[in-house]
Amino acid sequence: MSDPGTPGISVVICAYTEDRWEDVLAAVASVRAQSRPALETLLVVDHNQALLDRLGKEYKEAGDVRVLANAGPRGLSAGRNTGIAAARGEIIAFLDDDAVAERDWLKHFAEGYADPRVMAVGGRTEPVWASGRRPDWFPEEFDWVVGCTYRGLPPGRVRVRNVLGGNASFRRSAFDAAGGFATGIGRDGNKRPLGGEETELCIRLSRARPDAILLIDDRAVIHHRVPEAREHFRYFRTRTYAEGLSKALVARSVGAQKGLESERRYTTRVLPAGVARGLRDALLTRPGGAGRAGAIVAGVLTAAGGYLVGSVRARRGGVTFSVVAIGEGRRD
Repeated sequence: MSDPGTPGISVVICAYTEDRWEDVLAAVASVRAQSRPALETLLVVDHNQALLDRLGKEYKEAGDVRVLANAGPRGLSAGRNTGIAAARGEIIAFLDDDAVAERDWLKHFAEGYADPRVMAVGGRTEPVWASGRRPDWFPEEFDWVVGCTYRGLPPGRVRVRNVLGGNASFRRSAFDAAGGFATGIGRDGNKRPLGGEETELCIRLSRARPDAILLIDDRAVIHHRVPEAREHFRYFRTRTYAEGLSKALVARSVGAQKGLESERRYTTRVLPAGVARGLRDALLTRPGGAGRAGAIVAGVLTAAGGYLVGSVRARRGGVTFSVVAIGEGRRD
């Protein structure tokens, strides 16, 4: 139970495959071990009856864990919306199904909400590479490719345009004001690795609540598994292209000025510094320097190509997405 007088926090973990069974159990265990206890953990299963049944049996006797089926279309956004609608907490936190949270994760989230204007608090996500170490060629500036915090984000507890969805929390009133995550933008485990749904939501929230403050606190740490398949350049290229497609959808929804505001600084300041760092390392014969510089350039070009294609498709009406209201009556 949470301490009296402090907001209850519901944690939503979305799962879609039995291949991550041990990861899901570890994620739940990390929530149950928090120094600041969660009110509940909601496991939302994305259209996988076998996994739903298996998790239901695993946590049948657990009073603090509920297993739910995604009530919307296939995909991460609808799964999160299902969790939001069912959650009992005043604060709703999200944890990836292949990540574990450090012991004070929820404690640092809760501290951020002392200011009533704060509508969202995100944290820092560290990669856990399947090979045991970062590939020499993989630039830290592109750690978002594997769902992690990337070089260029400011340190400490700072105000941001958007939080990153795999390690984030929101006040329930944020969803009452802005609606839920948009479906059609985010990731579907069986399709192209799109993203951007949390960016679109955060911008929409800031428009609905101009006084809203969104924070990232880098003390709220989770550790995110990076499978071996995502350590290769082929995935890097696929994910950066998909990000370009996603950004085109976000820009269509909220306008290019807001939708690409943070990306302009990232592209014009953070990435050139990364290229220079890689070339310097190459001159000093440090491993991977040239590869990192080349990967940054390739990532920019591939993302730009995806954005171009996505913009054309959006203008032609070939891509659709929708925002759902989170109904008060759906809360258990």
